[in-house]
Amino acid sequence: MGFFDRLSRLFRANANAAISSMEDPAKILDQSVDDMQRDLVKLRQAVATAIASQKRIQNQAEQAEAQSKTWYERAELALKKSEEDLAREALSRRKTYQDTATALNNQLQSQSSQVEGLKKSLVALEAKIAEAKTKKDMLKARAQAAKAQEQLQSAVSGLGTDNAMAAFERMEEKVQILEARSQAAAELAGADLESQFAALQGSDVDDELAALKNRLAGVPEEPIALPAEDAPVPQLQPAQVAEVDAELQELKRSIDQL
Repeated sequence: MGFFDRLSRLFRANANAAISSMEDPAKILDQSVDDMQRDLVKLRQAVATAIASQKRIQNQAEQAEAQSKTWYERAELALKKSEEDLAREALSRRKTYQDTATALNNQLQSQSSQVEGLKKSLVALEAKIAEAKTKKDMLKARAQAAKAQEQLQSAVSGLGTDNAMAAFERMEEKVQILEARSQAAAELAGADLESQFAALQGSDVDDELAALKNRLAGVPEEPIALPAEDAPVPQLQPAQVAEVDAELQELKRSIDQL
């Protein structure tokens, strides 16, 4: 294989690949149907032309047969009038028209076969065009769906390395870290507050523990102050019944309000 042949084949292959990648299925389908419609118009014109030619040949054949019959009748008339030479001429003309009619009838049969073939082709093409029109919208919808699916798959496959998606995931992680820090700070603040309250509650326990240690060690507790010997001793006065009853009623009212 020569260099130029290989180069030509490579150029054609690249050109075909470029054209295939540029083809839009929807546009190609519409164009194909339009081309078939134009072919249908041409075929109809051809059928019409063939039918017209068939009619013309048929008329010529019928005219030739009519002339043949006319000249035969003239030959009979000439013989009746004893005009044999004239009758012979009439029969000669009749034969010419008979041969013309025979040739035209043969041509008419051939033309009729061609017209029938063209009619069948026309019916088949009309059926194909009708089927193509029915399939065209369905194929266009399938092509659009396939293209949308391809775009979706491309978008999904590119999410892992997309900068926007990476930034989104990074910010999500940062939010989680901030939430963890906030929760930890809240737990530490609560623990410190609990320790402060525990310290306040534990002061009485410490005092009681110190007193217990002193008692066990024999350290006397603080002496109870006694009144002086020459101080007058207070005399207890009996409580009045009215005062006790009043206080008792007040206590009942307090209990009822609970």
